[in-house]
Amino acid sequence: MARKPYLSISSLPLLLLLLHQTQSQPSITGYTCSLNQSNHPCQTYVFYRATVPDLVTIADLFGVSRLSISKSSNISSPSSPLIPDQNLLIPITCSCNSNLSSFNTSYQIQSGDTFYLLSTYQFQNLTTYQAVQVANPSLVPTNLQIGVDVIFPIFCQCPNKTQLGNNIKYLITYVFQPSDTLDSVATKLGSDVRSLVALNGEKPPIFSTILVPVSRIPLLKQPLALPSPSTPTPSPSTPTPCGRKGVVVKLAIGLGILGALLVVSIAVITWFWWVLLKRRREGREDKEKGKKERFGSMSGEDFMADVSDCLDKYKVYGIEDVREATLDFDYTCLIQGSVYKGCIRDEVFAIKKMKWNAYEELKILQKVNHSNLVKLDGFCIDPTDGGCYLVYEYVENGSLHSWLHGYGHTKQLDWKARLQIAVDVASGLQYIHEHTRPSVVHKDINTSNILLDGSMRAKIANFGLAKSGCNAMTTNIVGTRGYLAPEYIADGIVTTKIDVFAFGVVLLELVSGNEAADSEGRAIWMDVDWIFKGEEVEREERLKGWMDGALVRQCCNMDGVMNVMAVARACLQREAAKRPSMVDIVYMLCKADELFFDFSEDGLPIPSRVMAR
Repeated sequence: MARKPYLSISSLPLLLLLLHQTQSQPSITGYTCSLNQSNHPCQTYVFYRATVPDLVTIADLFGVSRLSISKSSNISSPSSPLIPDQNLLIPITCSCNSNLSSFNTSYQIQSGDTFYLLSTYQFQNLTTYQAVQVANPSLVPTNLQIGVDVIFPIFCQCPNKTQLGNNIKYLITYVFQPSDTLDSVATKLGSDVRSLVALNGEKPPIFSTILVPVSRIPLLKQPLALPSPSTPTPSPSTPTPCGRKGVVVKLAIGLGILGALLVVSIAVITWFWWVLLKRRREGREDKEKGKKERFGSMSGEDFMADVSDCLDKYKVYGIEDVREATLDFDYTCLIQGSVYKGCIRDEVFAIKKMKWNAYEELKILQKVNHSNLVKLDGFCIDPTDGGCYLVYEYVENGSLHSWLHGYGHTKQLDWKARLQIAVDVASGLQYIHEHTRPSVVHKDINTSNILLDGSMRAKIANFGLAKSGCNAMTTNIVGTRGYLAPEYIADGIVTTKIDVFAFGVVLLELVSGNEAADSEGRAIWMDVDWIFKGEEVEREERLKGWMDGALVRQCCNMDGVMNVMAVARACLQREAAKRPSMVDIVYMLCKADELFFDFSEDGLPIPSRVMAR
C-alpha cells in the first residue's frame, strides 16, 4: 500500500512550523570531546516531549527500557498512558565517539524516512541531519533503503572535574524552544540562569541543544490535558444587568474566538496524532512484511524451526530469565549499544538484543569454535513480539578500543601485550577465513569488536554483519568508518581481503594509540606511506614521533615496532590481491621481534636476515 505524503495542504500549521525550523537550524557540531577524557562515558538524560500515547515507541526509539523512562520522568507506571507534549527524561549513556560526545542509538529506516525528518521530528532536534550523515558515511541520504539500520548520534556531554566539584551531577540535553527563556528552562529543570548562561551563552539559537546543569534528577511537572470541547460552559445563576450589556457582548465575542481557536487546535492535534499513529502502524506493517519475506512468518515458533539444527548446540533461555538478569534491560546493565550484562543462574553473560537478522548470525556462529572468538552460549525468543536475544560469554576486560582510547583505564598496554593481542586477532581471522566452509568474512573488524579477557587475550566479537561465503558483491555498504577497504566502498566487493585491510588499521591503532579516523574523517592508514619514506634512521625518527607515547616511554624494541608497521602496510595495500592472507600475517607477527622485513615490488614484507642489535 503506497503511503500518502507526510505533509498535505490541510496541514498548514505544521508546514509553517517546518519552514520556521528550516530558517532556524540548530548547530550541527554537537559537543566535542577528547578520547582520553576520564569523565566519559557517563550516565545522563535528554529532555523529550511525548508525541505518542504510550512509552513503547519512545523506548524503542532510544533503545532503552520503559521502566527506566518512567522512573526518571515521575510516571507511576511504564504502562501509564501519555498526554500530548508530556515531559520525559530519557536516560542515556554519553560516550566519546570519534571526538563527538554523543549517545548513539540505532533506527531502522521505514518508507518515507529521511535524515532530516527523523532528526527534526522523531528525535526532536536532539541531533541534526548533518551529524547523522557524518555518523553513517556509507549511506546515501537521498537513497535510503527500507530496513537499513542508521546510527543517530544524540548530543550530550559529561560533567568535567570542576563541575563535579561544584555538585553538578548531570548535564541534561534540552532543545531550546521558541517559547523558552533561560529562566523558564532553569525553573523547569531545577537549575539556575547563571550556570545556563555560562554553558550556553545568553541567547541560544531556537531549536538548538543546550546543556542544563543539575545536581539531581529534576521532578518533572507535567502539562495538563486539553479540556474536552464538549464540556458545557456553566450558565450564569442570575440575569445580566442591562448596564453591563457591552461587557457581556465583548466577553461573548472573546469566548467565541477562544472557542474557535480551541476547536482548530484540537483539530490540528487530532490530525497530527492520527498521522503519527498511521505512520507507526504502516511502519509495523513494513516490518511485518519484511520479516514474512525473510522467515515466512513472524512467530517465534517458525524462527525456532529455522534454527532447529542449532538447538542441540546452544541453550535456549526463557525471556523471564533474560529480563531478570538485565533488570528488564535497565540502563545500569548496559555495556554498549544493545549489549547488556546479566547474571543467569550465578553465571555472568553478555546479552545482545537482536533484530530479525539474528538467524544469519546464529547460522554462522554454529560453524565456528575458536579460543579467539567470543563464544555463544545460547539464545532466547520473546514469545510476545518475536524478539531474539543472543547470550554470549562475558569478556571481563571490555573492548580494545576502551584500552587504547581512554574511558578511564589507568593501566597502559605494553608492547608485549599489544603484540599478543594482534596475534590473537590474526589467529581468529585465520580460523574463520581458512577453516570454515564456506569461508566467513567478518566485515566489521575494529577495536570496539575486539574484547579482552581476564588474561588480556583477545577475542573477536559481533558477527552481526558477517557473511558466509566470499567473492560476492553488495550495494549495501556497512561497517565502521576508517576500517572499510577501498574496493568494498567503491564496488561493494566482499572477500576475506576486506578483513585483512581492517586488521591492518587495528595494527596502526595498536602502534599509534590513535583512532581509526580523526574528527575530520581522515583515516589513520593514510599516514603509513609517509612513515616509510626516506632512509632507515629517518623512518625510525618519524615512527617515534607518530607512535603511542606510552610505548616510547617503555623503550620498546623499535625494530619489532617497525616490523609490525611493515605488516600493517602490507595489509593496507589498495589492491586487494596484493594483501597477504591471514596465514602469512600470523607467521609474520609471531616473528615480529626476530625478523626485519624488506618490501617486494608487490608490497609484501620479505623476511631477511636478523639485524644486529
